[in-house]
Amino acid sequence: MRYVGPREAEATLATLIEFGPSESEFLETCFTSLEEGKRYEPTYKTFWLNLHGLGNVELLKYIGKRFNLHPLVMEDILNTEQRPKVEIYPGYLFITARLVHSEPEGLIGSEQIAIVLGRGYVLTFQEKPTGTFESIRGALKSAQSQVRALGADYLVYSLLDKLVDRYFGVLETLGERIEQLDDDISAGPLPAQLNDIQSLRRALLSIKRGLWPTREMVNVLQRDEPDLFHAETQLYLRDVYDHCVQLIESTEALRDLLGSLQDTHLALQSHRMNLQMRMLTAITTIFMPLSLIAGIYGMNFDVMPELHWHWGYYGVLGAMAALALMLIGFFRIRRWF
Repeated sequence: MRYVGPREAEATLATLIEFGPSESEFLETCFTSLEEGKRYEPTYKTFWLNLHGLGNVELLKYIGKRFNLHPLVMEDILNTEQRPKVEIYPGYLFITARLVHSEPEGLIGSEQIAIVLGRGYVLTFQEKPTGTFESIRGALKSAQSQVRALGADYLVYSLLDKLVDRYFGVLETLGERIEQLDDDISAGPLPAQLNDIQSLRRALLSIKRGLWPTREMVNVLQRDEPDLFHAETQLYLRDVYDHCVQLIESTEALRDLLGSLQDTHLALQSHRMNLQMRMLTAITTIFMPLSLIAGIYGMNFDVMPELHWHWGYYGVLGAMAALALMLIGFFRIRRWF
């Protein structure tokens, strides 16, 4: 067993929250050493063991042995590049999901959250502390919360709901950037804006790759697992499924908008180039007859009309100026510039 991921593994911190339906049934414990965890026995019937950091492989091995987790499960926990999925094992479910967040320059970052749901317990494995589940920890402290009343399966629903809701914030940020880019393109297309469009397109593709398997994973949970997910909790899972569908539709809409922005950018650039070419063509057309006149009177012939006329130079300049003004007036009437 070894950690596989894009970043260096952090030190492992284990937090155990035990709870029950009554006011007094709540206990939170943090473990600082493996020996301390080995000696500890849960007090209440339902508990949530959360681990931040995957650097302590020996601790993870002990947890896998204590909860009888399959070696393939432990392998997937340490390999943090898994796609969202759910796997059914005797007596428990293994779920992997992605926690997404926005990064500079329009990139999308994510980390793996591994969840094990057993009868009366939940195990979660995170790459690093993020504070995403802080509100759930706060809800567990209240005896009136639904998490305390409905148990471990509702806790897993709450975790998945938090992870899916993170996509809304990320999509909102991307939507604001796309709107700003739309305004910038309308003001005047620039070559760098194409890079921004491609960066946003890659970000939306990354979100889509995370949402599609998440939707299928939630669909499996709400249809095929009545043993570990009670009927009441499955109703809440439908809400998570609807959120996934809504997010996928929003992602597709933003991708279509980006495609339209790219077409608009290219069309505006082409229109701008056409205007510039038309201006250059008009200027060239104005100077073509002037160059013809100058070329004719620049020929080295001894016998040529108007060569020895006293006002010939000024006459030719006046004719050239008059011809240029006539052409400029004609182009202005035709709205060529």
